Amino acid sequence: MLKVAIIGLGDISKIHLQAIQANPNAKLTAVCDVNESLKNTIPDVHFYTDYLVMLEKEALDCVHICLPHYLHYPVTKDCVEKEVHVFQEKPIALNPEEGLALARLEADNKDVKICVCFQNRFNETFEKLQEIVKSGEYGQVTGIKGLVTWFRSNDYYEAKPWRAQMKYAGGGVMMNQSIHTLDLMQLLGGEIKAIKGSISNLLNYDIEVEDTASAHIQFENGASGLFFATVANSGNSSVELQVLFENGKFTIKDSILTRLNETGKKEEIIEDEMLPGPKFYYGASHAKLINQFYSCIIHNDTNYVHVGDALTSIQMIDAICQSSKLQKEIKMGRLEYAKR
Repeated sequence: MLKVAIIGLGDISKIHLQAIQANPNAKLTAVCDVNESLKNTIPDVHFYTDYLVMLEKEALDCVHICLPHYLHYPVTKDCVEKEVHVFQEKPIALNPEEGLALARLEADNKDVKICVCFQNRFNETFEKLQEIVKSGEYGQVTGIKGLVTWFRSNDYYEAKPWRAQMKYAGGGVMMNQSIHTLDLMQLLGGEIKAIKGSISNLLNYDIEVEDTASAHIQFENGASGLFFATVANSGNSSVELQVLFENGKFTIKDSILTRLNETGKKEEIIEDEMLPGPKFYYGASHAKLINQFYSCIIHNDTNYVHVGDALTSIQMIDAICQSSKLQKEIKMGRLEYAKR
């Protein structure tokens, strides 16, 4: 039985909690949050306000890190140095440099596993689309489109001010809402040659981070990508991910993968399992990834999302920001580090 803890009891921790409690091989033994009023919200677990004290007092196998972005790297580092496995919420870090430091930490501590929460890789629709890409049945990929058009009120930033500040969040709509889409685009398209992008603020909020971003992506294999994300929409529309092949077009929208057939009609291929409740747009794959990671801990396997797997998404965000600032295309290179 794995002894598990959560650090950070914000919104996303509830999704983690459900998966932990449903897994027969794990037991939530401790939680940590600086807000002491949350002490009795989860019964039958030890509560801490200092995670370092928790790491000293509890014999933990795995810690879930559900904290503001600027704390991801330092808290993960402390857990790894205590030889505790880590399930870390995205993003891996504030920037590529910090991401590389985390990748080196992982490489230097081969007995400790760090899994990054890119759960959308495990959505049924994406797994099927990735299978279609790899099969070559419809020819080469020629284009990829990723759209995220959501809404966040000013209250969203005022309730948790770190979200609005670059030094704490590392970015806005790209880091918080659409990093998953960037991750899936690079998985489908392969290595990236160059990016030209733009970031802006359409909403009249007093925030440092971007609320809107767009980019044209050139992949090494000749395919091109279009990325657009905003939280200036009037509501949360479905994320859209579309792949154009030489001989076909496939789209994930409303959590359904469809193919445009020869008669111009959409054929439904597969639908994602949906998460119940108001946070349905998170998807239902957190539990799939968490369960797989726990299995990897128990059986000493490596089939999970490593830090190195998540580096490209951070690099893409940085390139889009740099391109917007410099008003030019940014060449992408592979981030090198000593892999496991």
